[in-house]
Amino acid sequence: MEMKDALLFLLPILSGIISSYLTYYFAIKSKRDETITRFKEEKYSALLVLLQGFVGATTSGDTKRRFFEEQYRSWIYSSDEVVKAINKMVQLVIDSRGNKPERDKGMRAVGDIVLAMRKDLLGATSLTFSDFRYIDVYD
Repeated sequence: MEMKDALLFLLPILSGIISSYLTYYFAIKSKRDETITRFKEEKYSALLVLLQGFVGATTSGDTKRRFFEEQYRSWIYSSDEVVKAINKMVQLVIDSRGNKPERDKGMRAVGDIVLAMRKDLLGATSLTFSDFRYIDVYD
C-alpha cells in the first residue's frame, strides 16, 4: 500500500514537471523559429530588391556589387536551394561576360532565386519560376 500512496503523490508532481519543461521547450523553439523566419524575410527582401541590378532597364553595376555583398552574407542564413539558385545566376552572368545573357535564361535564373526564397520561407508553393514577373518602370 505504501508504494501505491507514494506513486499517487509523485506521479502528479513528475507529470507537472515534465509538462512544464515540454511547454517551455516548445515555446522557446517556436519563438526562435519565428525570429529566424523574420530575419530571413528581411534579408531575402534585400536580395530581391538588389536583383534589379541584373534585370531590364534597372541593370546597374553598383546594384550588382551590393547584391554580391549581400549574397556573400546569405551563405550564413540561406537554404541550400537559394544558394544553388544564386550560384546558377552568377554562373550565367560569368558565362555571358560582356554581353547580356539570353532574356529567357536570365528571367528563369531570377525566377528560380525568388521561388527558392519563397519555398524556404513558406515551405511549399504551387508557383513556378515563370510566375515571377519583373516589370521595368520608366519615367
